Amino acid sequence: MARQAPAWWQSRGAVACLWLPVSALFFVVATLRRLAYRVGIFRAWRLPVPVIVVGNIAVGGSGKTPVVIWLVQALRRRGLRPAILSRGYGGSAAKTPRAVMPDSDPGEVGDEPVLLARRAQCPVFVSPDRVAGGRALLKRHPDVDVVITDDGLQHYRLQRDVEIIVLDPATLGNRWLLPAGPLREPLSRAGEAQLLLWHGRPDATVTQALRARHGTPDIQPMRLQPGDFYRLDAPHERRDAASLQGLRLRAVAGIGQPQRFFDTLRALGLEPARTDAFPDHHAYVAADLDLQACDVLLMTEKDAIKCAGLAPPPTWVLPVEALIADAALAPVLERVHGSQTA
Repeated sequence: MARQAPAWWQSRGAVACLWLPVSALFFVVATLRRLAYRVGIFRAWRLPVPVIVVGNIAVGGSGKTPVVIWLVQALRRRGLRPAILSRGYGGSAAKTPRAVMPDSDPGEVGDEPVLLARRAQCPVFVSPDRVAGGRALLKRHPDVDVVITDDGLQHYRLQRDVEIIVLDPATLGNRWLLPAGPLREPLSRAGEAQLLLWHGRPDATVTQALRARHGTPDIQPMRLQPGDFYRLDAPHERRDAASLQGLRLRAVAGIGQPQRFFDTLRALGLEPARTDAFPDHHAYVAADLDLQACDVLLMTEKDAIKCAGLAPPPTWVLPVEALIADAALAPVLERVHGSQTA
């Protein structure tokens, strides 16, 4: 079963308050570390091309992967040649920079990098050391003119030209720092990004506070739009949600926010007979994917990367894409083009 976030992350009750001294220490250490990079006590390295960081300030999935895919496609349409750099979380062999192919083993390089390699169709490298990873990527692909880092907002050793922060209200909890709450950095940190993408309608109270403190950060709404299901063992076969109604469905999800997947299915008019949430980046085994007397198994595209050959037929996969207004790209392009001509 999925590891649940601590209950105290959802409120500012007595238990959360007990953790506040540790959160205060966390804040001091994180702030001093960031300041040390800013003033040059710790060295930050610059790549010879612009770097765009797509990250978040909270623990848990916030939809960064669809945003990265959207960004690659948007930049490519404008004549740029982007590539992706990821830590390779969940992989076992990515201790040194490594190229990721659409058919790479997700157990070695991570599930999200393989998904990115398939969907974004651009060079993808993984490395826990993003400076080394960026250099290896550019050595292999000298035509790349912009690097997008998937996550890495707190990886200050690599200098960045643009920060895109994805904010999902579902992950903010009580809006306190670890371990009293789910935040890696204070909510005010989001105001320093060039682009803030907010799931759904932006919270007016939060946006007003950010603008009062930081000026006018570009805050844009986003949503995740599901596509048609495709069959795991025959991806060319497609079905819409209506064709699955009336079947006994089992849904599984091993992502940062499993409930979002189950809610999406219900919004499509599907009511699974059974839903099972697994930890993010879960290493599935066949026993996890038994149909459990159901007719069909449903899963996310991220899970499907690891389940080919394990999941029973018929298993149907639901892809999603980030819907973001073209206007959101303006501050990104401004900084990228400025960096290229500097």
